[in-house]
Amino acid sequence: MELLTDADVAAVLDYDTAIASQRLAFESLGRGEAQQAAKTAIRTGQDTALSYLCRLSPRHGPVAKLVSVNPGNAERGLASINATVLVLDAETGALAATMSGTALTEIRTAAGSAVAIDALARAEADVLAVIGSGVQARAHVRAISRVRPLAEVRIHSRDATRRETTAAELAAELDLDVRPAATPAEAVRDAAVVVACTLSPDPVVPTEDLAPGATVVSVGSFEPHRREVDADLLRTATTIVVDDVDTAIHHAGPIMTALDSGHITHDALIPLGAILTGQHPARKSAHDRIFYNSVGIAAQDAAAAHAVLGKL
Repeated sequence: MELLTDADVAAVLDYDTAIASQRLAFESLGRGEAQQAAKTAIRTGQDTALSYLCRLSPRHGPVAKLVSVNPGNAERGLASINATVLVLDAETGALAATMSGTALTEIRTAAGSAVAIDALARAEADVLAVIGSGVQARAHVRAISRVRPLAEVRIHSRDATRRETTAAELAAELDLDVRPAATPAEAVRDAAVVVACTLSPDPVVPTEDLAPGATVVSVGSFEPHRREVDADLLRTATTIVVDDVDTAIHHAGPIMTALDSGHITHDALIPLGAILTGQHPARKSAHDRIFYNSVGIAAQDAAAAHAVLGKL
């Protein structure tokens, strides 16, 4: 049995490898090949425990992940999300690997968004706005830069020092024009791609300031009480894409709110796998406003874990 640390995972799961694994995950779902159990969540105060289980295909062993989301860890100088992944042998069911899932979750989440943006955003999209300045914000700039030649990146978060530091560090690391934005409106105005990477229970993306044809991704709306985007975005979006319909209607705050209010119906939700496999068009015109709600699903973990083990 292999025992892999976060450092081991990060050394193998570079962003190009991770993006390829996530494309395979969603395509496998789109083809009906992957099997995944319902995502389970237990909330205690502000903390949440999550469990995931998936078999990517008959030739891949089952993968399970246990996650703890602890927003208060930011004040402790600790990671807000911690995870452990178990991989079983495809034939015998014996434990094949245990790996720390924190780096895997960080990288696969951003890589999944990059796959969605590559499919949904306009081909010429080169201005990225990121709301948030933490681990996922940084990971998303790294991943998206692998699928789009970014001319400009804007970073906004409530903490001025953090957004300035994040912008400066990413600019130096990626050799990109990354700049802090003082307000969400300043960040998203004229941006072709907008990504929200927060744990906010309230909207952080100003819909009224979005550019025509913008592609908006919410990463932090993975629980019913987390809503990084407002009702106006759901009402005005030309296309609403989710990583998995069944998961979204039980976990994605903006989706659940829009369904409950009657602003959208279940039929309006398009799984990303259907777009990647050609069952549904990604974009009909350059002016389409597209919203993608990522809650994170087990197929993503399974594909990333098997990529780490070299089994894809």
